[in-house]
Amino acid sequence: MNRSASIKDVANHASVAVGTVSNVLNYPDRVSQRTKDRVLRAINELGFVRNDAARQLRAGHSRTIGLIVLDVGNPFFTSVVRAAEDAAALQGSAVLLGDSGHDASRESNYIDLFQEQRVQGLLISPVGDVTARIDQLRERGVPTVLVDRLADESKYSSVSVDDDAGGYLAARHLLDTGRRRLAFVGGPTSIRQVADRLQGAERAVKEESDATLEVLDSDGQTVLAGRRVGNLLVERGPGELPDGIFCANDLLALGVMQSLTMTHTLRIPEDIALIGYDDIDFAVSAVVPLSSIRQPTEALGRTAIELLAEELESENPKHRAVIFTPELVVRQSTAPAKGSSAG
Repeated sequence: MNRSASIKDVANHASVAVGTVSNVLNYPDRVSQRTKDRVLRAINELGFVRNDAARQLRAGHSRTIGLIVLDVGNPFFTSVVRAAEDAAALQGSAVLLGDSGHDASRESNYIDLFQEQRVQGLLISPVGDVTARIDQLRERGVPTVLVDRLADESKYSSVSVDDDAGGYLAARHLLDTGRRRLAFVGGPTSIRQVADRLQGAERAVKEESDATLEVLDSDGQTVLAGRRVGNLLVERGPGELPDGIFCANDLLALGVMQSLTMTHTLRIPEDIALIGYDDIDFAVSAVVPLSSIRQPTEALGRTAIELLAEELESENPKHRAVIFTPELVVRQSTAPAKGSSAG
C-alpha cells in the first residue's frame, strides 16, 4: 500500500525548502505568487493532505468545537446541533458531537476525549452538576458554554429557555380550556429541565382552587416511555383518569397519544387534552395534531456559538446568560372541554 505524500515530498517535487511549503500552507502572504503556484501544483500532483493533527499539536488547539447533548435522538437536540454547526461553519470551525444519553460517566468520557482533541471550546447540555469539570477546563484554556441550562453568569456563559415559564404556559392552557384534573408526565426530576417544567405547572395549578396535579414519573424521555405511561392510564377506571396531560417533551406526549388512541376507548381531546414541549416537527403531523411549547432551537444553537466566540476572543471575557422565552402553540389535542366557556 502506497504511503501518503509528506511535506518533504512536496518540497522535493517543487524544488523548494520544507519551510517554504509550510509557509504556503500556513502563511501564504509570505510567499511569492510564482512559488506558491509551484508548491500548490506539487500538492495537487502528489495528492498531499496536510496532517491537521500535527498542526493542532503545535498550535495547542484545533478548528473544532466539542458539543455534548443529552439525547441526539430527540429532534429538539438535533435542531440545536444543526444550528450550531451552521453558525460554526461561518466562523471556519467544525462541530464534534457527543451524545451523553443522560449518562454522567459517558458525558465525562466525551469531555476527556474533546480535551485530547484540543478543541477550541466546549458546548454542553449537562447531565448534572459539571461545575468542577468546567472549572478544570477553563484552567486548561478550554472555554465552556452551557446549552439549555442556565448558569451563574458571574462564572460561565449559558444559553437556555425559561422552562418554568414554559411549564406554566402548558398547565395554564389546559386550565383555560376547562380541565381541572391535570397530570404531568416526565422524569427523572433530577434533570433540571424536567424539574423546572413541573415547577411551572405546579405554579399554574395553584391558581385554581379546584384544580389538581398528579405527577406520573416516566423512565425516560422517549416515545416508548410515553407509551408505558399511557398503558398504565388506560388500565384505570373512568373516574380515576386525568382530563388534561402535560408531558415534559413531545416524544413522551406522542407515546401517550399512541397508547390512548390505540385502545379506541379514550379520545383526544374529548376525554383527555394533551400538550407536549419542544414543538418538534412530528407534533404537527401526529394523528391528533399536538399542542406544544415551542423552544427556539435555531436561536439556541446559534447563540451558543456566538457566546463561545466571545469567550475565545477575550482574555477576560464578560460572561453572559441568555434566556429565551418559550411560546405556546395550540393545536387540536387541547381543544376546549365540552361545556367549557373557553374560546
